[in-house]
Amino acid sequence: MSTNLPTTPLPSTREELLVLHREARHRRSAAEPGSHEWEQATAEVGRIEVEIARVEREMTPPRM
Repeated sequence: MSTNLPTTPLPSTREELLVLHREARHRRSAAEPGSHEWEQATAEVGRIEVEIARVEREMTPPRM
């Protein structure tokens, strides 16, 4: 899967990341499976999920 995701920094709060995650999941659901749009949305969902996990690990106590 070759995508050209923007390198725009993601928000730093879990709440903002969850909003972006929901929007990316909607874009992925609306796209034709296997299409370029679907690939981009899938990659973006993954990128956001990694950042959510990072933020949650830094919480006290961590949300794992």
